[in-house]
Formats: sequence, structure tokens, C-alpha cells
Amino acid sequence: MAVPTVSRHLPVFRRCVEADDTAVLVARCLRPDRPLQGEFLLLLTQRRLVVTQETRLLRRLRLHLNAELRHLGNVNWNPDVQLSAVELAATAIDGVRERFWIRVGHPKQLWHLDALLSRVFRPKSLPRPTPAAAAG
Repeated sequence: MAVPTVSRHLPVFRRCVEADDTAVLVARCLRPDRPLQGEFLLLLTQRRLVVTQETRLLRRLRLHLNAELRHLGNVNWNPDVQLSAVELAATAIDGVRERFWIRVGHPKQLWHLDALLSRVFRPKSLPRPTPAAAAG
């Protein structure tokens, strides 16, 4: 991704994300249900999902989504090997279902993105005590 593109969106991201929150993914994406709206820039951190849009004509930035991960419901993603893309979907706290199409360049990147999304949205839980350990 070009540095000037990220730099334009950086002031919006800084307003939304706390300084100690680590960025996990920055990617261009499209909305499959609204392809004519243009590209969006997605920032995924350990605690937030922020999506911005730059208008085509005037290149103004618009915040599309700013949500804590714990406030997102029904989060799922679907890797598509043939298209080298992942569709990420989540329901925001206001009940709106958001869908984003993230393209990657290579199948290895596709599986890396899948693993990254698993790590963020399905963290490993603490091991449950076994019945023997609970009794002893």
C-alpha cells in the first residue's frame, strides 16, 4: 500500500485508536454490496476495527466504521482462493451488517490473513480444568 494513502488516513485513525493499541492489519477493501462507493481503508487493531473512505472527486476522508471488537457481533470471514480475497463481515452495535472484501496478491497471503483474523477474533481461551484437577 502506498505511504501517501496511509498518511492521508492517519489523522482519522489516530482519533479513533488509543496510542497503546497495536495495529494488526491495514488493508484496502471494497464493500461487495456497494461496489460503486469506491475503496475503503481498513485498520484492525487488537481492540478496534476502523474503516475510512476517501471520496473520489474531492478526496475527502469519511469515517465509515469505528467499533471496539467486543461490540461487533456475528463476525465471520470467508477466504476465496480463486479470487485471492477474503470477505469479512460483522454486525455493528447499531445492528448494521458490514461486509468488506479484502484482496490479497498471493494465496500464501490469503492464508496468512485468515490466520491473523482467527487470532484477533477467536483468541485462544484459557484451558478448562480437568475433572481430576478440580477434584484434587
